[in-house]
Amino acid sequence: MRRHRARRKAEPTIALINIVFLMLVFFMAAGTLSKPLDGDVQLVSTDNLDGAPPPDTLVIHRDGRLSYDGQDQASVQIFLSNHLSHDQSVLRILPDRELPAQDLVRITQVLQAAGFTRVLAVTERGLQ
Repeated sequence: MRRHRARRKAEPTIALINIVFLMLVFFMAAGTLSKPLDGDVQLVSTDNLDGAPPPDTLVIHRDGRLSYDGQDQASVQIFLSNHLSHDQSVLRILPDRELPAQDLVRITQVLQAAGFTRVLAVTERGLQ
């Protein structure tokens, strides 16, 4: 008499490997690949730079204080009365990362209502 061996169930690892391989191929095809840098090129290091804001930028500190060109501004309205010109439509702001979002939105709305059609937020971007 023959003994019947219990058939082993196929393990799903082959299916999992196939899915991972297809995902890899998809992301390689869909992603943008850039050429490597020339070996002679050395990138600029910005590790030791001062955190000075760019010129003509309204700095909004975490506690809501404003400064422009290194001078404190008592309020948004006073800044507007001193610095708003009729031909100026773009303003850069540099908000502190700890500034509450509702304060940033409120200040931006006041600036847009005063005539700035574009209010650009200057942010930090790193090449990691």
